[in-house]
Amino acid sequence: MKKFVMAALAGTVAGVILTTQVAAPLIAQEAKRNANVYQQLDLFGDIFERVRGQYVEEVDSEKLIEAAISGMLTSLDPHSSYLAPKDFDDMQVQTRGEFGGLGIEVTQEEGFVKVVSPMDDTPADEAGIEAGDFITHVNGESVLGLSLDAAVELMRGPVGSEIIITVVRKDVAEPFDVSIIRDTIKLTAVRSRTVGETVVLRVTTFNDQTYSGLEEQLKKSVAEVGGMDKVNGFVVDLRNNPGGLLTQAIKVSDAFLDKGEIVSTRGREAQDSERFNAALGDLAEGKPIVVLINGGSASASEIVAGALQDHRRAIVVGTKSFGKGSVQTVIPLRGEGAMRLTTARYYTPSGRSIQALGVMPDIVVNQPPKPPASETPAEEPASAARRQTSEADLRGILSNDSMTEDERKLLEDERARTEEAAKLRDEDYQLAYAVDILRGLSAVAPKP
Repeated sequence: MKKFVMAALAGTVAGVILTTQVAAPLIAQEAKRNANVYQQLDLFGDIFERVRGQYVEEVDSEKLIEAAISGMLTSLDPHSSYLAPKDFDDMQVQTRGEFGGLGIEVTQEEGFVKVVSPMDDTPADEAGIEAGDFITHVNGESVLGLSLDAAVELMRGPVGSEIIITVVRKDVAEPFDVSIIRDTIKLTAVRSRTVGETVVLRVTTFNDQTYSGLEEQLKKSVAEVGGMDKVNGFVVDLRNNPGGLLTQAIKVSDAFLDKGEIVSTRGREAQDSERFNAALGDLAEGKPIVVLINGGSASASEIVAGALQDHRRAIVVGTKSFGKGSVQTVIPLRGEGAMRLTTARYYTPSGRSIQALGVMPDIVVNQPPKPPASETPAEEPASAARRQTSEADLRGILSNDSMTEDERKLLEDERARTEEAAKLRDEDYQLAYAVDILRGLSAVAPKP
């Protein structure tokens, strides 16, 4: 017994010596790193004082410090930034769903401003700005070399005023100017429509109103169709939706899932990781869903598309999404400003990160470009010679004795829905494709 105690004591002493031997170099390294940081901060102080005292013109100390903070944050990634008090106020207003501007979500790439997506029914959307466009000049002034915040500030202005932006677009040989009149942007987070027996939910942004708007619009459209029994499926249209609040993306995903993981976020430290799971309850009551995405679908949109795709709850249709797979935390600071800091990456239920990769649709469907109005051919009335004829048009035909009047009416209603879907292809090919998928699934589904 004494030998055991002595061995244990010896082991403890050896452990203390070993720990001391390992810890000492680590402590020294940490002390050296801290010393280097303090030296760099001293260097910053020296430069700041020299600029204040010797620059050719008098400078505003507050603006100098803000510029230094902004430069530090924007050097990290395109989504981290400093929000001055006014910018912080503007961001909070935008999250509530109403603000002034052009109606575009932008990021920065290769020194220029890149359009993530234009927002529906905004001045930018009406002017024909597209996801993926690069803005190189604002009112003739180059944005090259400006921070994203500074470039956005150039685009701000009074409601009703004109702005001319120079746009570089893929597959267009030369840059071109676009004139836009600034306006108050009122975002309706969710709009709905019915196409035959299909309910289409257009989600434009993820702000405070998104989930409540989705629930309200879904119920309204289901009632218009005649109840859930009459609905053949839902289209959730996330095209050109730049994202927004993570909490709302989780709620929208949960609206169509009964169980399982929706999304996980992983930060720098293990304790910063979070996992969000769905609760029981599916607003669509198990009906098929098609999710529409494109290159303007980013962030929160990708969370929803990825969650429903991984759970095989929806068929994702369209083109590859934007690929923003990081989470930003807005941290209020002294002086009423804030910083937007990238604090985590998010992962879909299968564990995939879409950062810089995007969500790949199950079915890739490109949207044909709309021809300019000047190139749209005028509609010509169809002549009797050109109109396609059928047996029903012939004189003295035999009647169809296999159908009752009710069955004939049902057939005519189905024909009208088919013709409506055909018209939709000219208006919005991707949406028409989604509706056709749901009609096809409904046709082969077992009848109750």
